[in-house]
Amino acid sequence: MCFNPQLKSFRLVNKTGNEVRITNFGAAVMQILVEDKYGIKGDVVTGYDTPEEYLSGDPFFGATVGRFANRIANGKFPIGDIIYNVEKNDGENHLHGGPGGFNNVFWHGEEIAFNGSPAVKMTYTSKDGEEGYPGTLKVTVIYSWTNDNELIIDYSATTTKKTVINLTHHSYFNLKDGGNSKITDHHIRINADYFIPVGDNLIPTGAILPVKGTPMDFTTMKPVGAHINEDDEQIKLGRGYDHTFVISGDKGTLNIAAEVYEPETGRVLTVFTDQPGVQFYTGNFLDGSQSGHNGSTYHYRNAFCLETQHYPDSPNQAHFPSTILEPGEEYTQKTIYKFSTR
Repeated sequence: MCFNPQLKSFRLVNKTGNEVRITNFGAAVMQILVEDKYGIKGDVVTGYDTPEEYLSGDPFFGATVGRFANRIANGKFPIGDIIYNVEKNDGENHLHGGPGGFNNVFWHGEEIAFNGSPAVKMTYTSKDGEEGYPGTLKVTVIYSWTNDNELIIDYSATTTKKTVINLTHHSYFNLKDGGNSKITDHHIRINADYFIPVGDNLIPTGAILPVKGTPMDFTTMKPVGAHINEDDEQIKLGRGYDHTFVISGDKGTLNIAAEVYEPETGRVLTVFTDQPGVQFYTGNFLDGSQSGHNGSTYHYRNAFCLETQHYPDSPNQAHFPSTILEPGEEYTQKTIYKFSTR
């Protein structure tokens, strides 16, 4: 394997000895090691053993995604009277910032102390016109790892031109073994009374529908697999869950987005965010072609994502919360992935 001088990795260890590894390629989380209810440390995310493997591996394992997470219909969107065209990399649509998105670039990384916790500060400047987006965007992502086993992600950005922005974190979780088994026996509660239905190619229809009476109802904790194979149009379109849920609570403040419990290990993941939505994805396109930590092979539904973000295709859906960023403004976002045991 060739050495790349641009590649760096960082290791954050808290007072309990639990740790997070991060690489500057894609500002990606490589590994999260936390204890189970027996005190045994284990990995809870998919990923690779070396930073070099991220150059040719799954483009979203643990990555920072942008400029616009999720999908933009037909690879275009308006800002005022101007139509901007971005690259179509998901059929006729634009996905996760395009092939040259933030997950596929080198960030500048440095270890810092942040609010009393070990942290890594990642910065990247996206030039005006990169992937078709207007404005030079300066982005900062700070990962901090607390003694309470919280991975706190603080995002900020400024732009030189009016643009759109929607950043998210894309770790694939498996609280049992980091991706060696199905996640359908994990239990999940999603703090959402509504979800965003999709049509063909997983583009939102524009509706916002109640979860009650549908397989999307996770308002009380239940197994991920309870309804994942039902004869339901939304389930069929996503090949499982690949949908944005509208988080309940005061907008712009930290709310619980979801809580996941793995019965065998007792591990719990609680996700907090100030974003309006969370994309719940059940690894429906993992196909066994990727091998990661210690030779692990990641198969269909062996991991899940909880991607905190604005709604998909928001620039083309005027009634969705705005993703516009103006010059002179600052985009901020905070998401917390907290690990505990039960």
